[in-house]
Parts: sequence; C-alpha cells; structure tokens
Amino acid sequence: MIRQLPDLLIEPVILMALTEDLGRAGDVTAQACIPEGARMRASFVARKPGVLAGIDCVRLSVLAMDPGASVELKLRDGDAFGAGAVLAEVEADARAFLAAERTALNLVGRLSGVATLTRAYVEAVAGTKARIADTRKTTPGLRALEKHAVLCGGGVNHRFGLDDAILIKDNHVAVCGGVGEAIRRARTAMGHLMKVEVEVDGLDQLDEALAERPDVIMLDNFTLPMLREAVERARVSPFGRPVLEASGGVNLGTVRAIAETGVDVISVGALTHSAPSLDIGLDVV
Repeated sequence: MIRQLPDLLIEPVILMALTEDLGRAGDVTAQACIPEGARMRASFVARKPGVLAGIDCVRLSVLAMDPGASVELKLRDGDAFGAGAVLAEVEADARAFLAAERTALNLVGRLSGVATLTRAYVEAVAGTKARIADTRKTTPGLRALEKHAVLCGGGVNHRFGLDDAILIKDNHVAVCGGVGEAIRRARTAMGHLMKVEVEVDGLDQLDEALAERPDVIMLDNFTLPMLREAVERARVSPFGRPVLEASGGVNLGTVRAIAETGVDVISVGALTHSAPSLDIGLDVV
C-alpha cells in the first residue's frame, strides 16, 4: 500500500492554485449563472486507463471551497484503473464546487500522468534487478507531489533536494580537479550519516572513483558495452562494489537493455519533466 502524503504538504499547493485561479473577484461565471445555495453532485471519471496519484488533491480542493462538502474517494493512490473508472464522487455547493473543479482536475491529472508513465518504465524492466528512480527535474513547487506520484507508479525516489546526499557531478569534478579529489573533499566535510554519489562519464573516471569507495556511482551516458564493463569492474573491485546508477539517454525503448547490463538503479528525468497529464473529467450526476 502506498503511504499517503500528509494534508499539510498538499494544502499549500491547493491554496496557491486556487488563489491563482480565483483572481481578484472569484468565479464570476458561477456567481452570474448559478443560484446562491444551489447544490450539485458530480463524479471524477477517468477517460483513459492509468495509475492513480493525487486523489487527495480532489478532496482538499473541494473542501477548501466548501468545508461542508461530501467527498467520497473510490480509489487510492497507486491503484490501477481502466477507462470509465469513477475515481471520486462529490456533493457540494455548486458555486464552490465549480470554482474548485479545475484545480482538482489539473493536479490529479498531472500526478496520475507521472504515476502512469512511471509504471510503464517499471514494467519494462520487470525481471531485472534494476529499479526506476526519479530526478530533481520536477515542476517548481510540486516536487513533493510529483515524487509521491513516482512512488505510486512503483518507482523510487532519488534525492529530494540538495541537502539529502552529496552528489558530485561533472561541474564539481571540473572545479575540484578530478573525481578522486572531489570524493576526498566530500568525505572530509560530510557527517557520518551522509552518503556520497559521484557521476562519471568514462571508464577511466570509474576506476578512479572505485578506489575512493563512494556509496553510489552514476554512470552518465554510458553505452551498453560500457555499462556492462562498468558492472564487471565494480564486481571484481578490491575496494568493494558500490551501487551503480545508469543515467542519460533513457527512454521506454532503451530502458530494458540498460537494465539487463546489471546496473542497480536507472534514473529517468522524463518521469516528471515529460509525463503527459492523464485525461480525467468531471461528470455531473
């Protein structure tokens, strides 16, 4: 079962989105067309199959506008569904509900799109040891929600932010003067609970990194033969085998072959930066 995000993390996003949508005068269309006090019932319905994420955004969007609304969630985050599935049913003040509609649909559609794409990657590498991870290439302000959506799709989370772990990338290496020197500096500065990952772009850098015993080595834009060679070198290394992460050039057409090289993790920026929103609609009942 997927751990649900606390409302405390979702509510600021909801309030920001509603504030943006309501503008200076609120929903002038609903105020003009809908009688005050009118009630309505509607269902959030999937137009296409997918994997659910962000269903609590529906509940919190509606309740933010009408605290007395009735919101019944039919599925949980992480559930797969087919076209036509009812995800939630709502009964609320009509003006309030219509004002909340777009925020609810935008968020649950966006997050379900991330979860659905993630599930496709996870299924593509099924039977291998590789796990599918996200990156920090998230929509500003939506990172907690989008990374939660990756979990809903069966992926795992990479760093949440810059303070989670030390990740030495090519520009850090360039300034430090080498992979080994960068790792040594990191080891000197870090606390005992902090992990170190280093990005390498060739087998020569891999050998240098292995000697410094980082926790994770990111193999950036390696070809398939290079990935297989990296896995073998790490296996026989006298310094111990770190976690090997493949990154760069990953898509649904290439991910299976990358996984079959024996790497442990495949990080995919597309999970969050390129996932299409899932088509979810609102049907009045």
